Amino acid sequence: MSRWMRWMPGVDTLRRYEAAWLPHDIFAGLVLATMLVPVGIAYAAASGLPGIHGLYATIIPLLAYAVFGPSRIIVLGPDSALAAVILGVVTPLSGGDPLRAATLGAMMALVSGTVLMLTGFARLGFVTELLSKPIRYGYMNGIALTVLISQLPKLLGFSIESEGPLRDLWRIGGAILDGKTNWVAFAVGLATLIVILLLKDNKRLPGILIAVVGATLVVGALDLGAGYGVKVLGPLPQGLPALAVPWISYADLVPVLIGGSAVALVSFADTSVLSRTYAARLSDKVDPNQEMVGLGAANLATGFFQGFPISSSSSRTPVAEAAGARTQLTSVVGALAIAFLLVVAPNLLQHLPNAALAAVVIAAAIGLFEIADLKRIYRIQRWEFWLIVLCFVGVAVFGAIPGIGLAIAVAIAEFLWDGWRPHSAVLGRAHGVKGYHDITRYPDARRIPGLVLFRWDAPLFFANAEFFKERVLDAVATSPTPVRWLVVAAEPVTSVDVTACDTVAELDEALHEKGIELCFAELKDPVKDKLKRFGLFAQLGEGYFFPTIGSAVSGYLEINKVEWEDWED
Repeated sequence: MSRWMRWMPGVDTLRRYEAAWLPHDIFAGLVLATMLVPVGIAYAAASGLPGIHGLYATIIPLLAYAVFGPSRIIVLGPDSALAAVILGVVTPLSGGDPLRAATLGAMMALVSGTVLMLTGFARLGFVTELLSKPIRYGYMNGIALTVLISQLPKLLGFSIESEGPLRDLWRIGGAILDGKTNWVAFAVGLATLIVILLLKDNKRLPGILIAVVGATLVVGALDLGAGYGVKVLGPLPQGLPALAVPWISYADLVPVLIGGSAVALVSFADTSVLSRTYAARLSDKVDPNQEMVGLGAANLATGFFQGFPISSSSSRTPVAEAAGARTQLTSVVGALAIAFLLVVAPNLLQHLPNAALAAVVIAAAIGLFEIADLKRIYRIQRWEFWLIVLCFVGVAVFGAIPGIGLAIAVAIAEFLWDGWRPHSAVLGRAHGVKGYHDITRYPDARRIPGLVLFRWDAPLFFANAEFFKERVLDAVATSPTPVRWLVVAAEPVTSVDVTACDTVAELDEALHEKGIELCFAELKDPVKDKLKRFGLFAQLGEGYFFPTIGSAVSGYLEINKVEWEDWED
């Protein structure tokens, strides 16, 4: 039983719950609910779904994560970072049918939840670490731009058929020139956006709530919906979401699988960063695998209750923290408050203007942009800056899902390149400096006659084995004296595979034909164990493996009777 309980940290928190926490959690949950409602509706609309599904995708994940999530404070729900990905799948497949759009969104949540839970149970939570910071900046900036562009028509009071971020900009410009802008709706949306941005950093005043409530009251009191054509949310369906299996056609399966997997990657990348931040602040430990399970359970649950993919929120979590949240009960109270609204007063938000919802999403998209750190990256590592630009352009030109695919491909290429063409060096003895060092950095370093000290700064595996062989032979060819021994300074070599071992065996034979002994120094024991299993240890001979470079040099000097005077001597 205890084995399964560790996957349900919320239950463990309940066992240790202190009565003094209860008032704080209840108050924080009620405060949080006032923000969750407009944000959930806005992100649903931004994802191409009816607004009510944003509330369904808020209630259910909060309850699920309260049981399975490891963080005591993180808030889950619809998120602006996922909106572009969901929109990119739902819009072309749904054909404008809201029921079909909701079904597609729910299936994406099931795919995302399944991927996350399987990855968590398999303890593969480290996979998001393969996305470097520059790559994350690139695709998040691209997603922010995509989301912002998608909301401009709603802010301006008209609609367009989406064909991609850059083409949408062209169509938006054409619609403005054709006089399709509803200036009243634009005024309401712009005022909402200004209020949100002005109160963004104010911890006492809930900017989103004030802006949305104000816009709703103005539109309702002045009857701007009927009189000036300002589009509004309309009455919400009364009641709670029912359990439903989102069946989709076989033709929709591939794009939904791809989109759901992309959502899983983005949502966990964001959640892992946020959870580490709050764990450090609260002196808690971070378990990325449990975080994946908690996030996956929340996505699975919302998929079966008419929701769509969700993630953690870097804007709503600070609200819960500032309101005094102590445990996951804050999320439970917030979910129950929204459920109460749907049962008792579903028409409360019927005059909420679409332009105000667009303003909420645009404000969130602006917060996704990362600009400040780009200057630092450009200054210290120019090629990583261009990685940011590449990923950004990929999302902006091709859309969210192809752009994320490009980001993953670039991440893999970056990872492989570092291991495929690693740094290597021929070492010499620099005067006054302990140890042996790269002769390109120390041009005056002395080299021992007949001995080549070669350092390889990476694991040795199939992708770089031939390059290793080429560099070794090149070091032999450029030696100023005839070579008798070549010693590989192998401390940076953390692993070796079959392909690399076969290549080393071939290299040993090629060097033997030239009368050169191949030796290794500072080889780690686990790597040495692999060489023994592969037969290389026996082929080279135990006497040609040395614990340090110094002992290898001493062995060479003793066996080959070479005259060598060190500056220390």
